[in-house]
This record gives sequence, structure tokens and C-alpha cells, in this order.
Amino acid sequence: MKILAIDTSTMLGGIAVMDDSSLIAESRLNVKSTHSERLMTEIEHCLKQSNMKIADIDVFAVATGPGSFTGLRIGLSTAKGFSYATGKPIVSVPTLEAFAWNFPYSKYPVCLMLDARRKEVYAALFEWKNEGFAKIVDEASIDPVELSKKLLRMSYDGFICAGEGVGLYGNKIKEILGSKAIFPGPEKMLPSPANVASLGLKKAIAKEFTEPVSLTPMYIRKSEAEIKVVRS
Repeated sequence: MKILAIDTSTMLGGIAVMDDSSLIAESRLNVKSTHSERLMTEIEHCLKQSNMKIADIDVFAVATGPGSFTGLRIGLSTAKGFSYATGKPIVSVPTLEAFAWNFPYSKYPVCLMLDARRKEVYAALFEWKNEGFAKIVDEASIDPVELSKKLLRMSYDGFICAGEGVGLYGNKIKEILGSKAIFPGPEKMLPSPANVASLGLKKAIAKEFTEPVSLTPMYIRKSEAEIKVVRS
């Protein structure tokens, strides 16, 4: 089974092509241009380097958020377009769940934090159990100081903290959590499209497909535009 995964949750857009046994190709670009300008070009490049065509793909995986509102819409629209055009199914993968797989077999719980703007982060907490991650705290939009205080009250020796939120609020997090805050290297600080592909394959094998018409992003909260409409 061949899968094409798309993750446009953050500025580090990415695509991965994987089959049952191996990662075939992965492209990650931390660029200032929008995903709409680069996504199709990168998909075409990955497929070409893999000696494949879009018709060779058996299933499409897409990261559903939380994350960038615009990025998520572009990623989901692209996956839906491919599904309708090829008749192949889609699997949806929560962004922070896939992100957690940057740290398999972790001794400590993993707290992922993406930039939610308005001085907040999209965060969730996961713990490694048996052969996978269990979610301890559901995805939420939260002040990083409040989040750090919640972590401090938990009975764990430490937390792996990763994501854009660490780059923005690392000093505050470290001030509150002290030695309990464990920051990984930059290569682990952002979601991986390969993780989306890997989890997507597991879902596809289990036939956990999502109908394109019902596929929606996990926004967590209203967009700035929606808030302005309510206020007006």
C-alpha cells in the first residue's frame, strides 16, 4: 500500500510518500511563501523522484490540526481534490498526535505546543504506553504560562516540550518548570510528514477512512475573521 501524506499545519509544510515497508520520499520546507504557492510543486517533485504518478497512490493522509487556519484549509482541500480525482480514500491524522511520534519510547510525557497567536499555543500532552502514545490532555488553545503551571502540578519528573511555542515562550516555560522542562534539538521541534504517513498507514490498514465531504480541520477556536464578524 502506497500513501501520500500532507502536513500544512505549520510554516514547515511537508509531504511524505511511504509504502508498507519504508519511507520513499519526504520534503520539508520552512518557507515564508504560502503553502498554496509551493504545495503542488513539492508533491509533483516528490512523486517524480519516487518514480510515481498520483494514480499510483493507494491512500491519502492529511494532518487535520490544530495549526494554521489557512494552511490546514489548503492541505485538506488538496487531499480532497486528489481523493475525488482518483477515487482513492483519505485518512485524517491529528497534527499533535503525529508530532508526538518524534519521541517514541520517551521516558517523559511529551507536551507539544504550536503557535496559536494571541499569546497562546495549541497544546496537548501525550505519554508513551506499551507500543504507542496515549493522550493525557486533549488539544486546547492555552496561555503558555497557564499550561506550564498545569504541568508543574502534575506528578511527573519532567516533560519533553517541543514545537513553535517553545521557540516563542521557552524562557517563560523554563522559568516555571525549571529542570522539568526538557527541550529537544531543532530537528525534533516541528511536525514530521513521515509521522503523518506512518500513522495514516496504520489507519488505512484498519480501514479508518474519512469521507472527503465530512473532512474538516481541527480548529480548536474561531478564526480572527469569525471573531471580527461576531464583534461587529
